[in-house]
Parts: sequence; C-alpha cells; structure tokens
Amino acid sequence: MSLKKIFLVRHGQTDLNLQGIVQGSGVDSSLNETGLWQADRFFQAYQGVAFDKVYTSVLQRSVQSVQGFLDLGIPHERHSGLNEICWGNREGTRVTPEEDAYYFDMLRRWQEGETSVPIEGGESPQDVADRQKPVIDLILSRPEEKTILVCMHGRAMRVLLAQLLRYPLSQMDRFVHQNLCLYELNFTGSMFWVERFADVSHLT
Repeated sequence: MSLKKIFLVRHGQTDLNLQGIVQGSGVDSSLNETGLWQADRFFQAYQGVAFDKVYTSVLQRSVQSVQGFLDLGIPHERHSGLNEICWGNREGTRVTPEEDAYYFDMLRRWQEGETSVPIEGGESPQDVADRQKPVIDLILSRPEEKTILVCMHGRAMRVLLAQLLRYPLSQMDRFVHQNLCLYELNFTGSMFWVERFADVSHLT
C-alpha cells in the first residue's frame, strides 16, 4: 500500500530547449507558447487529483509549468535543492558533439562512474544529489502530504530518480525525459516504485 504518491514532472518547453541551448540553474528562462500549452494540457488531465502540496525549483520555468494547480490554491514551496544542475561555462551556449567534445566527454565519464567530477565551472551529479537530499528528507518527513506534485528539470530529475529508486548515479541516463513528461511514484515507507514512466499521454 502506498503511503505517499509523488507526481514528478519536468518543466514545459522553453525557447532555449527548442534551440538546443544549455540552460542549467543559472539561466532562468520562461516557458514559450508550446511550453504553456503543455502546462495547460497537463493541468487539464490532472486537475482532479487532490494534491496536498506542490514543490518546485526556484526557477520560473518550473513554477509556470504547474501554475494552474497553484491558481487552485494548493500550497506551494520552492526549493533551490530542486534546481537544474549547474552546467558552469556551458550555460547559455549551444552544444553539439562536433562543437563541444569536452561536454560530451563529461557525460560519458559520468556514465562510466565518475559522478563526483564536476563539469567546468559547474556541478557534478553528486553535488546535485547532495543538495537534493535535504529536500527529499523534508518531503518524506511529512506523512500528512499523501499526494504531491513536484516540478523540476531534466538532468536534476534523472539524479532524483536515481536516488529515490536506488540506482547508482552512473545509471541516471536510463531515466528518459521530455518536456512535461510525468513519472508517477509510490512510496511504501521503505521504497519507491514507478507507476508511470516518462508518460506524455496527456500531451496527445
């Protein structure tokens, strides 16, 4: 029996997503027209869920993605621990395998287990996991919040899922995502299990 249900979503599309530009925690971009449409589609599909609390990062794209629920008066907390990874010198730039071998080599190193190595000027996956842990502990310390909505960011969401589902951070890339996808998680009191995996049926 589930003691807590977590609806975990990635934020909607931004113009920088569309252009292939790295955002990270240092670029506070807003949703574009498509992102706002995605947010509305998600709201229309899930507005009937009795959420006890909404958690977001402090970045506006995550807040805008769940604004419909906030407009219902559901309590809301922003936590910087849920922010996207800091991509350091790469933030605000377009990266492709041809243009930025270093960036893609760093992703490979993380997949090979070097998850404590930060990207130049930024964070490592372990850094992100460490700042997420107090937020996870806070959420799990509130049994009265039986159903919650969490909106965050792609790489940070991969780190969070690896932590909750007890995967090594080197395997975080198995948690695929796209804008406004949903992972529905159940917490039994001792472990999490996934009911919906990167679901985007609400966008069709």
